[in-house]
Amino acid sequence: MEAHNDAVASISARLQQFYAHRQPFRVYHGSTNSTRTAAKSRDNTVDTSALNRVLEIDEAKKTALVEPNVPMDALVGASVKSGLVPLVVMEFPGITVGGGFSGSAGESSSCRHGPFDATANWIEIVLPDGEVARASKADRPDLFWGAASAFGTLGVVTLLEIQLRDAKAFVELTHHPAASFPDACRKIQDEVANESVEFVDGIAFSAKSLVICSGRLVDAVPAGSKPRRYLRRRDPWFYLDVRKRTRKAKQPIVDYVPLVDYLFRWDRGGFWVARYAYRYFFTPFNRITRAALDSFMHARVMYHALHKSGLSDTYIIQDVGVPYGAADAFARWLDATLGIYPVWLCPLRVRRDAPDAAHGLHADFADPAGPEFMLNFGVWGPGPAGPAGGYGELVRRNRAIERKLHELGGKKTLYAQAYYTEEEFWQTYDRPAYDAVRDRYHSSHLPSVYDKVKVDDGAKRDAVEGSRMPKSLRNVRPFQGLYGVYKAWRGGDYLLQSKKKATAVAPPPPKPGT
Repeated sequence: MEAHNDAVASISARLQQFYAHRQPFRVYHGSTNSTRTAAKSRDNTVDTSALNRVLEIDEAKKTALVEPNVPMDALVGASVKSGLVPLVVMEFPGITVGGGFSGSAGESSSCRHGPFDATANWIEIVLPDGEVARASKADRPDLFWGAASAFGTLGVVTLLEIQLRDAKAFVELTHHPAASFPDACRKIQDEVANESVEFVDGIAFSAKSLVICSGRLVDAVPAGSKPRRYLRRRDPWFYLDVRKRTRKAKQPIVDYVPLVDYLFRWDRGGFWVARYAYRYFFTPFNRITRAALDSFMHARVMYHALHKSGLSDTYIIQDVGVPYGAADAFARWLDATLGIYPVWLCPLRVRRDAPDAAHGLHADFADPAGPEFMLNFGVWGPGPAGPAGGYGELVRRNRAIERKLHELGGKKTLYAQAYYTEEEFWQTYDRPAYDAVRDRYHSSHLPSVYDKVKVDDGAKRDAVEGSRMPKSLRNVRPFQGLYGVYKAWRGGDYLLQSKKKATAVAPPPPKPGT
Protein backbone atom coordinates (compact mmCIF):
# COMPACT_ATOMS: atom_id res chain seq x y z
CA MET A 1 0.00 0.00 0.00
CA GLU A 2 3.01 2.30 0.34
CA ALA A 3 3.14 3.09 -3.38
CA HIS A 4 -0.61 3.68 -3.39
CA ASN A 5 -0.47 6.01 -0.40
CA ASP A 6 2.39 7.96 -1.99
CA ALA A 7 0.34 8.41 -5.17
CA VAL A 8 -2.71 9.55 -3.20
CA ALA A 9 -0.60 12.03 -1.23
CA SER A 10 0.69 13.48 -4.50
CA ILE A 11 -2.86 13.82 -5.84
CA SER A 12 -4.00 15.42 -2.59
CA ALA A 13 -1.18 18.00 -2.75
CA ARG A 14 -2.02 18.76 -6.38
CA LEU A 15 -5.71 19.30 -5.56
CA GLN A 16 -4.85 21.56 -2.65
CA GLN A 17 -2.92 23.77 -5.07
CA PHE A 18 -5.94 24.01 -7.36
CA TYR A 19 -8.33 24.55 -4.46
CA ALA A 20 -6.33 27.47 -3.07
CA HIS A 21 -7.21 29.36 -6.26
CA ARG A 22 -10.59 27.63 -6.75
CA GLN A 23 -9.20 26.46 -10.08
CA PRO A 24 -11.11 23.74 -11.94
CA PHE A 25 -9.13 20.72 -13.11
CA ARG A 26 -9.41 17.67 -15.32
CA VAL A 27 -8.34 14.13 -14.45
CA TYR A 28 -5.99 12.22 -16.75
CA HIS A 29 -6.55 8.48 -16.41
CA GLY A 30 -4.33 7.28 -19.23
CA SER A 31 -7.10 5.65 -21.28
CA THR A 32 -10.73 6.16 -22.25
CA ASN A 33 -13.73 4.39 -23.75
CA SER A 34 -15.63 7.64 -24.02
CA THR A 35 -16.48 9.06 -27.42
CA ARG A 36 -16.45 12.64 -26.14
CA THR A 37 -13.78 15.19 -27.03
CA ALA A 38 -12.34 16.86 -23.93
CA ALA A 39 -9.97 19.78 -23.48
CA LYS A 40 -7.05 18.57 -21.38
CA SER A 41 -3.61 20.10 -20.95
CA ARG A 42 -0.93 19.60 -18.34
CA ASP A 43 -1.66 22.83 -16.53
CA ASN A 44 -5.32 21.97 -15.82
CA THR A 45 -4.90 18.25 -15.19
CA VAL A 46 -4.33 15.85 -12.31
CA ASP A 47 -2.46 12.76 -13.51
CA THR A 48 -3.81 9.58 -11.90
CA SER A 49 -2.51 7.15 -14.54
CA ALA A 50 -0.20 5.43 -12.01
CA LEU A 51 -3.22 4.16 -10.04
CA ASN A 52 -3.53 0.99 -12.08
CA ARG A 53 -2.96 -1.92 -9.69
CA VAL A 54 -5.03 -4.72 -8.22
CA LEU A 55 -3.89 -4.49 -4.62
CA GLU A 56 -5.68 -7.48 -3.11
CA ILE A 57 -8.08 -10.30 -3.87
CA ASP A 58 -9.70 -11.43 -0.60
CA GLU A 59 -11.00 -14.95 -1.18
CA ALA A 60 -12.76 -15.11 2.18
CA LYS A 61 -14.63 -11.83 1.81
CA LYS A 62 -14.96 -12.25 -1.97
CA THR A 63 -13.76 -8.74 -2.67
CA ALA A 64 -11.12 -7.05 -4.80
CA LEU A 65 -9.21 -3.97 -3.64
CA VAL A 66 -8.41 -2.10 -6.83
CA GLU A 67 -7.17 1.26 -8.02
CA PRO A 68 -9.39 3.15 -10.47
CA ASN A 69 -7.33 2.69 -13.64
CA VAL A 70 -7.36 -1.10 -13.47
CA PRO A 71 -8.97 -2.30 -16.71
CA MET A 72 -11.57 -5.02 -16.77
CA ASP A 73 -9.27 -7.66 -18.27
CA ALA A 74 -6.73 -7.15 -15.46
CA LEU A 75 -9.43 -7.31 -12.77
CA VAL A 76 -10.97 -10.43 -14.30
CA GLY A 77 -7.55 -12.05 -14.71
CA ALA A 78 -6.62 -11.43 -11.07
CA SER A 79 -9.97 -12.58 -9.67
CA VAL A 80 -10.35 -15.68 -11.85
CA LYS A 81 -6.99 -16.94 -10.56
CA SER A 82 -8.66 -17.08 -7.15
CA GLY A 83 -11.78 -18.76 -8.50
CA LEU A 84 -13.80 -15.53 -8.37
CA VAL A 85 -15.26 -13.02 -10.80
CA PRO A 86 -16.77 -9.51 -10.43
CA LEU A 87 -20.56 -9.33 -10.21
CA VAL A 88 -20.63 -6.98 -13.22
CA VAL A 89 -17.95 -6.95 -15.92
CA MET A 90 -18.16 -4.25 -18.56
CA GLU A 91 -18.07 -5.52 -22.12
CA PHE A 92 -14.69 -4.14 -23.24
CA PRO A 93 -11.39 -5.24 -21.64
CA GLY A 94 -10.07 -1.68 -21.51
CA ILE A 95 -12.94 -0.13 -19.55
CA THR A 96 -11.58 0.71 -16.12
CA VAL A 97 -12.94 0.14 -12.64
CA GLY A 98 -13.03 3.90 -12.01
CA GLY A 99 -14.73 4.56 -15.34
CA GLY A 100 -17.39 1.96 -14.60
CA PHE A 101 -18.06 3.47 -11.17
CA SER A 102 -18.05 7.12 -12.21
CA GLY A 103 -20.12 6.41 -15.32
CA SER A 104 -22.64 3.84 -13.96
CA ALA A 105 -21.72 1.27 -16.60
CA GLY A 106 -23.79 -1.88 -16.99
CA GLU A 107 -23.69 -5.25 -18.74
CA SER A 108 -25.76 -8.40 -19.04
CA SER A 109 -25.44 -9.29 -15.32
CA SER A 110 -26.81 -5.85 -14.41
CA CYS A 111 -30.27 -7.39 -14.61
CA ARG A 112 -29.29 -9.02 -11.30
CA HIS A 113 -26.76 -6.70 -9.68
CA GLY A 114 -27.48 -3.26 -11.09
CA PRO A 115 -24.89 -0.89 -12.59
CA PHE A 116 -21.23 -1.42 -11.78
CA ASP A 117 -21.28 1.29 -9.08
CA ALA A 118 -23.79 -0.78 -7.08
CA THR A 119 -21.21 -3.58 -6.78
CA ALA A 120 -18.67 -1.39 -4.95
CA ASN A 121 -18.59 -1.73 -1.16
CA TRP A 122 -16.69 1.49 -0.57
CA ILE A 123 -14.47 4.04 -2.27
CA GLU A 124 -11.51 6.19 -1.32
CA ILE A 125 -11.80 9.67 -2.82
CA VAL A 126 -9.63 12.78 -2.70
CA LEU A 127 -11.96 15.75 -2.31
CA PRO A 128 -11.22 19.04 -4.10
CA ASP A 129 -9.77 20.61 -0.93
CA GLY A 130 -7.27 17.73 -0.67
CA GLU A 131 -9.03 15.72 2.06
CA VAL A 132 -8.69 11.96 1.58
CA ALA A 133 -12.07 10.46 2.49
CA ARG A 134 -13.70 7.04 2.50
CA ALA A 135 -17.37 6.56 1.63
CA SER A 136 -19.65 3.54 1.50
CA LYS A 137 -23.36 2.79 1.28
CA ALA A 138 -23.52 3.00 5.08
CA ASP A 139 -20.83 5.58 5.93
CA ARG A 140 -21.15 8.88 4.06
CA PRO A 141 -23.68 7.40 1.61
CA ASP A 142 -24.27 10.87 0.17
CA LEU A 143 -20.65 10.99 -0.98
CA PHE A 144 -20.68 7.37 -2.20
CA TRP A 145 -23.81 7.72 -4.34
CA GLY A 146 -22.92 11.28 -5.28
CA ALA A 147 -19.59 10.13 -6.72
CA ALA A 148 -21.31 7.36 -8.72
CA SER A 149 -22.09 8.78 -12.18
CA ALA A 150 -20.40 12.08 -11.25
CA PHE A 151 -17.64 11.72 -13.87
CA GLY A 152 -15.05 13.05 -11.44
CA THR A 153 -16.92 16.25 -10.59
CA LEU A 154 -16.91 15.56 -6.84
CA GLY A 155 -13.25 14.66 -6.54
CA VAL A 156 -10.78 11.98 -7.57
CA VAL A 157 -11.64 8.36 -6.76
CA THR A 158 -8.38 6.59 -5.87
CA LEU A 159 -9.41 3.16 -4.53
CA LEU A 160 -12.45 0.87 -4.62
CA GLU A 161 -13.47 -2.37 -2.95
CA ILE A 162 -15.44 -4.39 -5.51
CA GLN A 163 -17.68 -7.36 -4.78
CA LEU A 164 -16.81 -10.72 -6.33
CA ARG A 165 -18.62 -14.03 -6.61
CA ASP A 166 -17.64 -17.64 -7.26
CA ALA A 167 -16.60 -18.19 -10.86
CA LYS A 168 -17.21 -21.21 -13.04
CA ALA A 169 -15.47 -22.30 -16.21
CA PHE A 170 -18.27 -21.72 -18.71
CA VAL A 171 -21.44 -19.81 -19.42
CA GLU A 172 -24.35 -21.85 -20.72
CA LEU A 173 -25.77 -19.35 -23.19
CA THR A 174 -29.21 -19.82 -24.70
CA HIS A 175 -30.22 -17.83 -27.78
CA HIS A 176 -33.98 -17.23 -28.05
CA PRO A 177 -35.14 -16.02 -31.51
CA ALA A 178 -38.01 -13.51 -31.62
CA ALA A 179 -39.98 -12.18 -34.58
CA SER A 180 -41.07 -8.83 -33.10
CA PHE A 181 -39.93 -6.36 -30.50
CA PRO A 182 -42.91 -6.96 -28.17
CA ASP A 183 -42.10 -10.70 -28.21
CA ALA A 184 -38.44 -9.96 -27.50
CA CYS A 185 -39.28 -7.60 -24.65
CA ARG A 186 -41.57 -10.18 -23.05
CA LYS A 187 -38.81 -12.79 -23.36
CA ILE A 188 -36.32 -10.44 -21.69
CA GLN A 189 -38.68 -9.96 -18.76
CA ASP A 190 -39.37 -13.71 -18.53
CA GLU A 191 -35.65 -14.49 -18.43
CA VAL A 192 -34.98 -11.82 -15.81
CA ALA A 193 -37.79 -13.28 -13.70
CA ASN A 194 -36.15 -16.72 -13.91
CA GLU A 195 -33.89 -16.84 -10.86
CA SER A 196 -31.57 -19.43 -12.42
CA VAL A 197 -30.61 -16.98 -15.18
CA GLU A 198 -27.61 -14.78 -14.40
CA PHE A 199 -27.02 -12.88 -17.66
CA VAL A 200 -29.52 -11.36 -20.10
CA ASP A 201 -29.07 -9.18 -23.18
CA GLY A 202 -30.17 -9.22 -26.79
CA ILE A 203 -29.61 -8.12 -30.37
CA ALA A 204 -32.21 -6.57 -32.66
CA PHE A 205 -30.99 -7.32 -36.18
CA SER A 206 -34.15 -5.72 -37.54
CA ALA A 207 -37.68 -4.98 -36.37
CA LYS A 208 -38.61 -8.58 -37.24
CA SER A 209 -35.44 -10.44 -36.33
CA LEU A 210 -34.27 -10.33 -32.71
CA VAL A 211 -32.37 -12.71 -30.44
CA ILE A 212 -32.43 -12.71 -26.64
CA CYS A 213 -29.34 -14.25 -25.03
CA SER A 214 -29.68 -15.59 -21.48
CA GLY A 215 -26.92 -17.34 -19.57
CA ARG A 216 -25.88 -19.03 -16.38
CA LEU A 217 -22.53 -20.20 -15.02
CA VAL A 218 -21.71 -23.91 -15.32
CA ASP A 219 -18.66 -25.99 -14.46
CA ALA A 220 -18.28 -28.03 -17.62
CA VAL A 221 -19.46 -28.62 -21.18
CA PRO A 222 -21.89 -31.55 -21.50
CA ALA A 223 -20.80 -34.61 -23.45
CA GLY A 224 -21.46 -34.14 -27.14
CA SER A 225 -21.09 -30.34 -27.06
CA LYS A 226 -18.07 -28.18 -27.86
CA PRO A 227 -17.13 -24.76 -26.45
CA ARG A 228 -17.71 -21.74 -28.67
CA ARG A 229 -14.84 -19.24 -28.58
CA TYR A 230 -14.85 -15.54 -29.51
CA LEU A 231 -11.51 -14.00 -28.53
CA ARG A 232 -9.01 -15.58 -30.93
CA ARG A 233 -8.16 -14.24 -34.38
CA ARG A 234 -9.74 -17.23 -36.08
CA ASP A 235 -12.93 -17.07 -34.02
CA PRO A 236 -16.12 -15.47 -35.38
CA TRP A 237 -17.32 -12.13 -34.10
CA PHE A 238 -20.02 -12.79 -31.54
CA TYR A 239 -22.89 -10.96 -33.23
CA LEU A 240 -22.15 -12.54 -36.62
CA ASP A 241 -22.11 -16.00 -35.07
CA VAL A 242 -25.41 -15.41 -33.29
CA ARG A 243 -27.06 -14.06 -36.44
CA LYS A 244 -25.84 -16.91 -38.62
CA ARG A 245 -26.90 -19.66 -36.25
CA THR A 246 -30.30 -18.25 -35.30
CA ARG A 247 -31.42 -16.87 -38.66
CA LYS A 248 -33.65 -19.83 -39.46
CA ALA A 249 -33.98 -21.26 -35.98
CA LYS A 250 -37.44 -21.95 -34.59
CA GLN A 251 -36.20 -23.18 -31.22
CA PRO A 252 -33.62 -21.83 -28.76
CA ILE A 253 -29.97 -22.66 -29.44
CA VAL A 254 -27.71 -23.50 -26.50
CA ASP A 255 -23.97 -22.78 -26.48
CA TYR A 256 -21.20 -23.26 -23.93
CA VAL A 257 -18.81 -20.32 -23.87
CA PRO A 258 -15.63 -20.11 -21.76
CA LEU A 259 -16.20 -17.53 -19.03
CA VAL A 260 -13.66 -14.93 -20.20
CA ASP A 261 -14.75 -15.34 -23.82
CA TYR A 262 -18.30 -14.59 -22.72
CA LEU A 263 -17.38 -11.57 -20.60
CA PHE A 264 -15.48 -9.95 -23.48
CA ARG A 265 -17.50 -11.40 -26.36
CA TRP A 266 -18.22 -7.91 -27.69
CA ASP A 267 -14.59 -6.75 -27.81
CA ARG A 268 -13.68 -7.96 -31.28
CA GLY A 269 -15.58 -5.67 -33.61
CA GLY A 270 -16.67 -3.38 -30.78
CA PHE A 271 -20.11 -5.04 -30.83
CA TRP A 272 -20.52 -4.47 -34.59
CA VAL A 273 -19.31 -0.90 -35.00
CA ALA A 274 -16.04 -2.05 -36.62
CA ARG A 275 -18.04 -3.30 -39.59
CA TYR A 276 -18.60 0.31 -40.60
CA ALA A 277 -14.82 0.75 -40.80
CA TYR A 278 -14.66 -1.82 -43.61
CA ARG A 279 -17.23 0.15 -45.55
CA TYR A 280 -15.42 3.43 -44.86
CA PHE A 281 -12.08 2.04 -46.10
CA PHE A 282 -13.61 0.33 -49.17
CA THR A 283 -12.52 -3.05 -47.76
CA PRO A 284 -14.34 -6.35 -48.28
CA PHE A 285 -16.00 -7.64 -45.11
CA ASN A 286 -15.43 -11.37 -44.83
CA ARG A 287 -13.78 -13.99 -42.64
CA ILE A 288 -10.37 -13.52 -44.28
CA THR A 289 -10.27 -9.72 -43.95
CA ARG A 290 -11.56 -9.87 -40.39
CA ALA A 291 -8.74 -12.26 -39.46
CA ALA A 292 -6.11 -10.22 -41.32
CA LEU A 293 -7.13 -6.96 -39.62
CA ASP A 294 -7.92 -8.48 -36.24
CA SER A 295 -5.30 -6.40 -34.39
CA PHE A 296 -7.20 -3.23 -35.30
CA MET A 297 -10.65 -4.63 -34.50
CA HIS A 298 -10.42 -4.57 -30.70
CA ALA A 299 -12.11 -1.84 -28.68
CA ARG A 300 -8.89 -0.37 -27.23
CA VAL A 301 -7.45 0.30 -30.69
CA MET A 302 -10.77 1.39 -32.14
CA TYR A 303 -11.30 4.09 -29.51
CA HIS A 304 -7.74 5.30 -29.98
CA ALA A 305 -8.31 5.67 -33.73
CA LEU A 306 -11.74 7.21 -33.15
CA HIS A 307 -10.27 10.00 -31.02
CA LYS A 308 -7.43 10.80 -33.41
CA SER A 309 -9.46 10.66 -36.62
CA GLY A 310 -12.40 12.72 -35.33
CA LEU A 311 -14.80 10.31 -37.03
CA SER A 312 -16.98 10.16 -33.92
CA ASP A 313 -18.51 13.40 -35.21
CA THR A 314 -20.00 11.47 -38.14
CA TYR A 315 -21.64 8.66 -36.14
CA ILE A 316 -24.63 8.32 -33.84
CA ILE A 317 -23.27 6.71 -30.65
CA GLN A 318 -25.84 6.54 -27.87
CA ASP A 319 -26.79 4.22 -25.01
CA VAL A 320 -30.26 5.05 -23.76
CA GLY A 321 -32.56 3.39 -21.25
CA VAL A 322 -36.35 3.48 -20.93
CA PRO A 323 -38.76 1.76 -18.52
CA TYR A 324 -40.16 -1.55 -19.77
CA GLY A 325 -43.55 0.07 -20.31
CA ALA A 326 -42.10 2.54 -22.80
CA ALA A 327 -39.71 0.17 -24.56
CA ASP A 328 -42.04 -0.81 -27.41
CA ALA A 329 -42.87 2.84 -28.16
CA PHE A 330 -39.19 3.74 -28.24
CA ALA A 331 -38.31 0.74 -30.45
CA ARG A 332 -41.03 1.67 -32.97
CA TRP A 333 -39.87 5.31 -32.97
CA LEU A 334 -36.25 4.27 -33.42
CA ASP A 335 -37.14 1.99 -36.34
CA ALA A 336 -39.21 4.64 -38.11
CA THR A 337 -36.92 7.59 -37.43
CA LEU A 338 -33.36 6.25 -37.70
CA GLY A 339 -33.60 2.65 -38.92
CA ILE A 340 -30.20 1.82 -37.42
CA TYR A 341 -29.52 -1.88 -36.91
CA PRO A 342 -28.26 -3.91 -35.15
CA VAL A 343 -29.34 -2.50 -31.77
CA TRP A 344 -28.14 -3.86 -28.43
CA LEU A 345 -30.79 -4.59 -25.80
CA CYS A 346 -29.77 -4.93 -22.15
CA PRO A 347 -32.06 -4.91 -19.09
CA LEU A 348 -30.63 -2.97 -16.14
CA ARG A 349 -31.87 -3.14 -12.57
CA VAL A 350 -31.58 0.51 -11.56
CA ARG A 351 -33.47 0.38 -8.24
CA ARG A 352 -31.22 1.19 -5.25
CA ASP A 353 -32.18 -0.97 -2.28
CA ALA A 354 -29.61 0.44 0.15
CA PRO A 355 -30.98 2.86 2.77
CA ASP A 356 -30.24 6.55 2.31
CA ALA A 357 -29.33 6.15 -1.38
CA ALA A 358 -31.25 9.16 -2.77
CA HIS A 359 -28.17 11.22 -3.57
CA GLY A 360 -26.41 12.49 -6.64
CA LEU A 361 -27.31 12.59 -10.30
CA HIS A 362 -29.55 9.51 -10.14
CA ALA A 363 -31.14 10.08 -6.72
CA ASP A 364 -34.47 8.99 -8.21
CA PHE A 365 -33.15 5.41 -8.52
CA ALA A 366 -33.78 5.13 -4.77
CA ASP A 367 -37.49 5.97 -5.19
CA PRO A 368 -39.51 2.77 -4.62
CA ALA A 369 -42.27 4.27 -6.78
CA GLY A 370 -39.90 4.55 -9.75
CA PRO A 371 -39.16 1.81 -12.28
CA GLU A 372 -37.12 -1.11 -10.98
CA PHE A 373 -35.72 -1.90 -14.43
CA MET A 374 -34.86 -0.01 -17.55
CA LEU A 375 -34.19 -1.53 -20.95
CA ASN A 376 -31.01 -0.16 -22.47
CA PHE A 377 -30.81 0.40 -26.22
CA GLY A 378 -27.32 0.58 -27.71
CA VAL A 379 -27.75 2.73 -30.83
CA TRP A 380 -24.49 2.89 -32.75
CA GLY A 381 -24.26 3.60 -36.45
CA PRO A 382 -23.36 6.00 -39.26
CA GLY A 383 -24.88 9.45 -39.24
CA PRO A 384 -26.72 10.97 -42.18
CA ALA A 385 -24.92 10.87 -45.53
CA GLY A 386 -25.44 12.46 -48.91
CA PRO A 387 -26.97 15.88 -49.65
CA ALA A 388 -29.18 15.70 -46.54
CA GLY A 389 -26.22 14.82 -44.29
CA GLY A 390 -23.64 16.89 -42.51
CA TYR A 391 -22.85 17.72 -38.90
CA GLY A 392 -25.99 19.83 -38.47
CA GLU A 393 -28.24 16.91 -39.39
CA LEU A 394 -26.25 14.62 -37.08
CA VAL A 395 -26.89 17.02 -34.21
CA ARG A 396 -30.59 17.20 -35.10
CA ARG A 397 -30.93 13.41 -34.97
CA ASN A 398 -29.09 13.12 -31.67
CA ARG A 399 -31.30 15.84 -30.19
CA ALA A 400 -34.36 13.97 -31.47
CA ILE A 401 -33.21 10.89 -29.53
CA GLU A 402 -32.78 12.99 -26.39
CA ARG A 403 -36.22 14.56 -26.71
CA LYS A 404 -37.93 11.21 -27.28
CA LEU A 405 -36.08 9.75 -24.33
CA HIS A 406 -37.26 12.55 -22.05
CA GLU A 407 -40.82 12.14 -23.31
CA LEU A 408 -40.77 8.43 -22.37
CA GLY A 409 -39.18 8.90 -18.95
CA GLY A 410 -35.82 7.47 -19.96
CA LYS A 411 -32.18 8.41 -19.47
CA LYS A 412 -29.02 8.10 -21.50
CA THR A 413 -25.60 6.84 -20.46
CA LEU A 414 -23.30 9.83 -20.53
CA TYR A 415 -20.10 8.28 -21.92
CA ALA A 416 -21.26 9.60 -25.30
CA GLN A 417 -21.80 13.21 -26.23
CA ALA A 418 -24.82 15.07 -24.91
CA TYR A 419 -26.56 17.53 -27.18
CA TYR A 420 -28.99 18.79 -24.53
CA THR A 421 -29.24 22.42 -23.64
CA GLU A 422 -28.38 22.89 -19.97
CA GLU A 423 -32.05 23.39 -19.11
CA GLU A 424 -33.03 20.18 -20.93
CA PHE A 425 -30.25 18.23 -19.20
CA TRP A 426 -31.39 19.18 -15.71
CA GLN A 427 -34.98 18.32 -16.55
CA THR A 428 -33.77 14.71 -16.83
CA TYR A 429 -31.14 14.47 -14.09
CA ASP A 430 -31.52 15.42 -10.41
CA ARG A 431 -29.75 18.75 -10.04
CA PRO A 432 -30.83 19.55 -6.45
CA ALA A 433 -29.52 16.19 -5.15
CA TYR A 434 -26.34 16.49 -7.21
CA ASP A 435 -25.65 20.10 -6.18
CA ALA A 436 -26.31 19.31 -2.52
CA VAL A 437 -23.45 16.79 -2.48
CA ARG A 438 -21.20 19.14 -4.43
CA ASP A 439 -21.83 21.97 -1.95
CA ARG A 440 -21.20 19.72 1.05
CA TYR A 441 -17.88 18.43 -0.28
CA HIS A 442 -16.35 21.65 -1.66
CA SER A 443 -16.87 20.78 -5.34
CA SER A 444 -19.07 23.61 -6.57
CA HIS A 445 -16.22 25.40 -8.35
CA LEU A 446 -15.51 22.36 -10.54
CA PRO A 447 -17.13 21.79 -13.92
CA SER A 448 -20.52 20.10 -13.53
CA VAL A 449 -21.49 16.82 -15.11
CA TYR A 450 -23.25 18.82 -17.80
CA ASP A 451 -20.07 20.75 -18.49
CA LYS A 452 -18.18 17.46 -18.80
CA VAL A 453 -20.57 15.65 -21.15
CA LYS A 454 -21.99 18.39 -23.37
CA VAL A 455 -20.72 18.75 -26.91
CA ASP A 456 -17.54 20.83 -26.66
CA ASP A 457 -17.07 22.50 -30.03
CA GLY A 458 -14.05 24.40 -28.73
CA ALA A 459 -12.27 21.18 -27.77
CA LYS A 460 -13.10 19.72 -31.17
CA ARG A 461 -11.68 22.77 -32.90
CA ASP A 462 -8.50 22.63 -30.79
CA ALA A 463 -8.08 18.93 -31.53
CA VAL A 464 -8.35 19.57 -35.27
CA GLU A 465 -5.94 22.51 -35.15
CA GLY A 466 -3.47 20.50 -33.07
CA SER A 467 -3.55 17.57 -35.49
CA ARG A 468 -0.45 16.91 -37.61
CA MET A 469 -2.60 15.73 -40.47
CA PRO A 470 -2.28 17.98 -43.55
CA LYS A 471 -5.23 20.35 -43.79
CA SER A 472 -5.89 19.29 -47.37
CA LEU A 473 -6.61 15.74 -46.21
CA ARG A 474 -8.77 16.49 -43.19
CA ASN A 475 -12.38 15.30 -43.53
CA VAL A 476 -11.42 13.47 -46.73
CA ARG A 477 -12.32 9.79 -46.94
CA PRO A 478 -10.37 7.58 -46.34
CA PHE A 479 -7.43 9.75 -45.29
CA GLN A 480 -9.09 11.01 -42.11
CA GLY A 481 -9.64 7.45 -40.96
CA LEU A 482 -6.16 6.33 -42.05
CA TYR A 483 -4.68 9.03 -39.84
CA GLY A 484 -6.56 7.64 -36.84
CA VAL A 485 -5.42 4.09 -37.67
CA TYR A 486 -1.83 5.29 -37.97
CA LYS A 487 -1.99 6.95 -34.57
CA ALA A 488 -3.50 3.80 -33.07
CA TRP A 489 -0.77 1.67 -34.65
CA ARG A 490 1.97 3.98 -33.44
CA GLY A 491 0.49 4.04 -29.95
CA GLY A 492 1.27 6.63 -27.32
CA ASP A 493 -0.85 9.10 -25.43
CA TYR A 494 -3.99 10.29 -27.19
CA LEU A 495 -5.64 12.32 -24.47
CA LEU A 496 -3.16 14.60 -22.73
CA GLN A 497 -2.03 17.44 -24.97
CA SER A 498 1.41 18.81 -24.00
CA LYS A 499 2.20 22.48 -23.87
CA LYS A 500 5.63 24.05 -24.18
CA LYS A 501 5.07 25.96 -20.97
CA ALA A 502 3.25 23.63 -18.64
CA THR A 503 2.88 23.34 -14.92
CA ALA A 504 4.94 20.45 -13.61
CA VAL A 505 3.02 17.31 -12.74
CA ALA A 506 4.17 15.14 -9.85
CA PRO A 507 5.94 12.00 -11.11
CA PRO A 508 4.35 8.61 -10.51
CA PRO A 509 5.24 6.95 -7.22
CA PRO A 510 8.16 4.49 -7.20
CA LYS A 511 7.34 0.85 -7.70
CA PRO A 512 7.59 -1.38 -4.64
CA GLY A 513 11.15 -2.45 -4.03
CA THR A 514 12.79 0.42 -5.93
